[in-house]
Amino acid sequence: MRTIIIGGVAGGMSAATRLRRLDESAEITVYERGPHVSYANCGLPYYVGGIITDRSQLLLQTPDSLHRRFRLDVRTGHEVVSIDPDLKLVTVVELATSTTSTEHYDTLILAVGAAARGEVTFGDIPTHTLRTVSDVDAITALLERDNGIRSALVIGGGFIGLEAAENLVSRGLHTSLVQRGPHILTPLDPEMTVPLESHLRAHGVDVHTSTVIDRVDGGIVHLSDGTSQQPDLIIDASGVRPQTTLALTAGLRLGPTGGIAVDAENRTSDANIFAVGDGVEKQDARTGEPTLVTMAGLANRHGRTTADVIAGVAETNAPSLGTAIVGVFDMVAAKVGASETELRAAGAPLRVIHTHPASHAGYYPGAEGMSMKLLVDPESDRILGAQIVGGSGVDKRIDIIAVAMTAGITASALAKLELAYAPQFGSAKDPINQLGYVADNLRTGATRSLQWHELEAARTSGATLIDVRSAGEYAAGSIPAAVNIPVDELRERLDELPAGPVIVHCQVGQRGHTAARILTQHGIDAVNLDGGFRTWAAGAQVREPAVNVV
Repeated sequence: MRTIIIGGVAGGMSAATRLRRLDESAEITVYERGPHVSYANCGLPYYVGGIITDRSQLLLQTPDSLHRRFRLDVRTGHEVVSIDPDLKLVTVVELATSTTSTEHYDTLILAVGAAARGEVTFGDIPTHTLRTVSDVDAITALLERDNGIRSALVIGGGFIGLEAAENLVSRGLHTSLVQRGPHILTPLDPEMTVPLESHLRAHGVDVHTSTVIDRVDGGIVHLSDGTSQQPDLIIDASGVRPQTTLALTAGLRLGPTGGIAVDAENRTSDANIFAVGDGVEKQDARTGEPTLVTMAGLANRHGRTTADVIAGVAETNAPSLGTAIVGVFDMVAAKVGASETELRAAGAPLRVIHTHPASHAGYYPGAEGMSMKLLVDPESDRILGAQIVGGSGVDKRIDIIAVAMTAGITASALAKLELAYAPQFGSAKDPINQLGYVADNLRTGATRSLQWHELEAARTSGATLIDVRSAGEYAAGSIPAAVNIPVDELRERLDELPAGPVIVHCQVGQRGHTAARILTQHGIDAVNLDGGFRTWAAGAQVREPAVNVV
């Protein structure tokens, strides 16, 4: 039995090596158009930035090493240009010699991934993506040339764009970032990206949101916000699209997302052809609908699943949560599941929770703040998604929530998780437990909350806003027209409250909850502003974004 694999990076090579472990007799051939296979593409930006100094560390395997260990026939510089599903043939071109051959397969795996959205050029300004070893070789050659590269423009504020910006700054380049949408990192909700955007600016990145390139004249890039740049280098991180040309010519079905449609075994509409990787649809864990998730972890796992199926092992993919994380300078942003933006667009019922805990016990040196957001189904208490932005500890908290979602642990049950505790690692009430406490209070009706973007409408309808922080905190910055009554004085000053509903808030939500409980038990209609002043302040910046300084 011969298996041909088209594409030799994450999904393709995982399939190849797993299949060999399961079947020593299988004939396995891998065709890769580029010069490298099995390389660490997620590490490419950090080689550009000089964090990874040894280029060979990015090259995990070579055709020779794969042959020695796995007896794989890996052919780089070979492009499969067509597939004949009826005859089970592929047409292959050896790029160095333009020699064409046809090869037979019994099973075929498409692992060609995704490509940049467009091959865009900007006059004479060198423009590159950050997807292959060849990309970073070209970029580093530019950075190391005699006259030097002093400035760069990054197009796209997604995960790769942010990593590119960070690493270009690390190389000493004045770096601008242009984002088409209203905020960077669009998988997160806008108020969660505010601290990240401020962090980028604080490290010298010139951030332009709701902005595109209008035109390029003589090396000058004119932006739609009226500013201009004169970069020596452009990094195109504007996104990717599924590579589906081979699938289409083979008559394979595409799904509604534009990716290759597959079943839970990664089998395409042709029973003998499988597909894995960034160009393939996944199943969304919440909706069960097709989705595109371009993550190396999924590509590797789905390659393994495919090898199992080909070898006769019963295996299927798990639905995708879309778990992702990015580090930008010393700040981390992570997400899992759906965002509030997505859920509201879908008309899904939801409950939103914002908290702002410390990464570990506040009395132990080095504690860092984080902003957490949990999205919950109000009927079932099911966790729908989460987002965390902060410093240390973000990674382990998002992973805990991802495990909870996979295991079906409810939002309220997060309060009961017994997590490792010592002052330098967490708190006796871990941030995960705190999310569970808030979720349980909302589930049981012990408290009610209001979101930052709902405040204006509530006040227009007659609600009074009470700031229950200290007088010093209030003086340092407050929501306009809020009345300051510190929580410790609230019981003695109830007669100062006007008739009608009351919204209370503190800095992050905890004292606001206490205030809401006091008022409710005194017969006052009180709700807590979720996430307190800190979340509202981030939301206010979303409504009135900071002015870009060029």
